[in-house]
Amino acid sequence: MVLDGLDGSGKSTQFELLRENLEQRGHAVFPISFPDYAEPSSALVKMYLSGEFGTDANSVNAYAASSFYAVDRFASYKKFWQKEYEAGGTILAARYATSNAIHQMSKLPEAEWDGYLAWLEDYEYRLLELPKPDLVVFLDMPPGVSQKLLSTRYGGDESRRDIHEMNEAYLCACRKAALYAAGKCGWEVLPCSKGESPRPIGEIQNDILNLTNRM
Repeated sequence: MVLDGLDGSGKSTQFELLRENLEQRGHAVFPISFPDYAEPSSALVKMYLSGEFGTDANSVNAYAASSFYAVDRFASYKKFWQKEYEAGGTILAARYATSNAIHQMSKLPEAEWDGYLAWLEDYEYRLLELPKPDLVVFLDMPPGVSQKLLSTRYGGDESRRDIHEMNEAYLCACRKAALYAAGKCGWEVLPCSKGESPRPIGEIQNDILNLTNRM
């Protein structure tokens, strides 16, 4: 299962709550999160996000940036959780191949989105042989709301944001791409705001748990 969403959507909080709830229900949960910044496999991702290839997200094209993230996932799978997956364990991911559809597809003209999604699925799930998730939940937090949460996260220090987080127009484009991908790929879209305010954390978690019950 994958929880995904834009920066500031509450993924980390909901991920931990879901892990605890699934374990309480008797599931042997193996949690994974991407990018895996503690591992060397994330080196290109870190260089990209810190602006070493250009201070704008569009400085690196969709396919190159997607490859940075995909390699990190491949290394994580082979080193840490392939055995658990093949043994039938419950793999819970915060971001996954789905994040490429959200963050990288928006760099392309909309006429190329279907082609990109076909390429992404073939690349990550067939060629790299990464497991395809049974359930993807997109936490839909509009950038206008998430920007306030990001400012709180960093204590008002805007310099701590990466090149994705600091660009609201880019995040708006990512949300459009995410909702398109959700419709094409069968993701569940979970609204996380009411008007200009985020929904209560517990209310969102209950909705996620209801979705997991359908698996």
